[in-house]
Amino acid sequence: MRVSLVSVPVQDPLKAHEIYTQKLGFKSKEFDPDNKLAIVVSATVPDGVAVLLEPCNGSFLESYQESAYNANLPIMALKAKDIKSEIEKLKAAGVTLRPELNNPEWGIENVFEDGCGNLLMIEVDSG
Repeated sequence: MRVSLVSVPVQDPLKAHEIYTQKLGFKSKEFDPDNKLAIVVSATVPDGVAVLLEPCNGSFLESYQESAYNANLPIMALKAKDIKSEIEKLKAAGVTLRPELNNPEWGIENVFEDGCGNLLMIEVDSG
């Protein structure tokens, strides 16, 4: 077995789709604005794990998202071979970086805000 789809809570899937594809570098896999369905994939591994940008307003996911954010916990980890380059791309796209959350002894580094209410982090891809 392998993971094929994960869900990330967002307040507005349409806005999240725009941010994830235009600022974070993901590729759209499925997008149906009328039904607020937004699924993105890695631009470098489009057949890999898909990310459902799950609307969370008014559901238990809303309190989960808020709790994770307030606890400074990244909701998803991404891998990149060149983290410095990715960080520069994110800065250029206007993404808010959170260097104050770097805590290598906990395994948390390179944290940034996705602009949709979540913290994400980039890890070194050594594979």
